[in-house]
Amino acid sequence: ALASLGVVRHDWTRAEVAQIYKLPFTELLFRASVVHRMYFNPLEVQRCTLLSIKTGGCNEDCKYCAQSTRYKTFVKPEPMMGVDAVVEAAQRAKAAGSTRFCMGTAWRELGNKKGAFGRILKMVEEVNGLGLEVCCTLGMVTEEQAKQLKEAGLTAYNHNLDTSREHYPNVITTRSYDDRLQTIANVRKAGISVCCGGILGLGESEADRVGFLTELATMEVHPESVPINALVPIDGTPMDLNESPDVFQMARTIATARIIMPQAMVRLSAGRLSFAAVEQTMMFMAGANSIFSGDKLLTTANPATDADALLFDSLGLKGKAPFSAPLQLHAEQLPRHSAAEMRA
Repeated sequence: ALASLGVVRHDWTRAEVAQIYKLPFTELLFRASVVHRMYFNPLEVQRCTLLSIKTGGCNEDCKYCAQSTRYKTFVKPEPMMGVDAVVEAAQRAKAAGSTRFCMGTAWRELGNKKGAFGRILKMVEEVNGLGLEVCCTLGMVTEEQAKQLKEAGLTAYNHNLDTSREHYPNVITTRSYDDRLQTIANVRKAGISVCCGGILGLGESEADRVGFLTELATMEVHPESVPINALVPIDGTPMDLNESPDVFQMARTIATARIIMPQAMVRLSAGRLSFAAVEQTMMFMAGANSIFSGDKLLTTANPATDADALLFDSLGLKGKAPFSAPLQLHAEQLPRHSAAEMRA
């Protein structure tokens, strides 16, 4: 029901989410844009930069990933970057208009990598000092490690679920779905903002997309950031012949995420390069309010920064300031409905 749009709920059922996902396309976009305007200025889109600070050599078996040692891909293992080089990259990202800087490492978990962890904490501290939001994606972390990252000034931690619980074993076998949820719980407990999303194009069904979105929307606290990625098939990986999602699948997923997690930043992430400007525009209309810009997204090409500037200019969009929370609507502006009424 339109009256219930924008209410933050945590008791979504898969049937309800499927009903939203399968709405006639233009109606789905309309509802998502209504919800978007309840909590955000729709003309503000955050620009983020993702840097791979430790590339390749990962022993996990994620079937889509160029960085796994199990597959012969174009990626060659590299040592971890130095603190100064990372800070310089963050300064360049800031100068180009990014307000969030994400650092990624290709490994299963932080584990006992004490030297590397010390260096990462220093990177977090320095990038935070530039006035940027700082995000890390370092695989599995313990409660104690999450606490130290928080103390160093980490804004957010990314750990994706990738797909539905049912389809997940067809994609990854070296780490369980519950391992992922545990890391998210550890991050949440440390008071770090959660960035958690998934990838379309992993051979999943529509029901899997619905299942993955429902998993996120039934968390005790919704992720503050939900990246929606389109698979970029990489030669040499088991998924190199997979078909990438089309604009309608991407827009439906983004719009559904916007409706069921109204206060989240929905991030249009990997695979954006394969979509034309007008297709990306449709995704903004569906409720995406963040993009990754810069030359590389971990190891796959990303639209050049100047192309993004032109796109923003032609659409009348502007960058979003760092650390800006969703609008807090006054209680009287929000529809008040019980879950039972909403299902009626």
